[in-house]
Amino acid sequence: MDMSAHNLPLLVSLSVMLDERNVTRAAVRLGLSQPALSAQLARLRDVFGDQLLTPAASGKGMVLTPCALTLREPLRDALKRLDDVVRTPPVFEPKQSERTFSIGANDNASAMLGARLVQRMRRSGAAKTRLAFRAVDLARLTGQLESGEIDIALVSKNGLPNGMPHKPLLEERFMMAQRKAHPRGTRRPSLKEYASLEHVIISGDGGGFRGFVDDILAARGLTRRVGVSVPYYSVAPVILQSTDLVCTLPARFLARYSSVLAACPLPFDAGRFSLYATWHARFDDDPGHLWLRDLLTACAED
Repeated sequence: MDMSAHNLPLLVSLSVMLDERNVTRAAVRLGLSQPALSAQLARLRDVFGDQLLTPAASGKGMVLTPCALTLREPLRDALKRLDDVVRTPPVFEPKQSERTFSIGANDNASAMLGARLVQRMRRSGAAKTRLAFRAVDLARLTGQLESGEIDIALVSKNGLPNGMPHKPLLEERFMMAQRKAHPRGTRRPSLKEYASLEHVIISGDGGGFRGFVDDILAARGLTRRVGVSVPYYSVAPVILQSTDLVCTLPARFLARYSSVLAACPLPFDAGRFSLYATWHARFDDDPGHLWLRDLLTACAED
């Protein structure tokens, strides 16, 4: 028998008829009229090439043919398993799961949340669950989320793909970073002093020497010298701790380097660094995905 969608109701009807051995009672159970169920029985007889049920000699009820007797228990079991599949919601058991989750994040986001995420995962007992942190390519991110190549991306507000679900994770202030024992001391710089220092800028892969801070300074009639442009946040601390250059970075990122770098308040309002989690809508109700998003939220609240 072809197990197409329009044949499945026939099998449900057959199972009830084989149990009831009475078309009238079976029709009541199925919520069908007797003529409609009789028409289904006629179709089932054609499909199986067998009468399946024949009138009893007493005139009460039906008698199962040998073919029907053979079908009865396997059909009931198969429909029960199918019903269990439909009725039982999917679950995610962290302690048993061997699932691999792919997190799209630059090194700033990875440094701020990565270690906390791994710690929380292990504390939850998810010893076999694996994490893969991957660099974010904003030009390809929509396709990567749609295909499942990346489960969740951690991006700034400007990096959110259009139409993708997202949630804010954290907001962070910016601070000026410098090496410990910097000759200028640890006081908050004045606006003019800040502009006079030599700066490191994180430019992604562009290699540029201008960022949002330069727009803030320009509005105040000032410019700064950006002496070094690096593609990754993690490169900046290496340069800062061995030179007198400074860099404007998120405070939570700098906390990872508090043993080698000093952080000073900025002499202007640089706004806030906002980090969002984004994913594809097809994972909205996936239990494993929900678990991972909850962990990320908890990490951001630490």
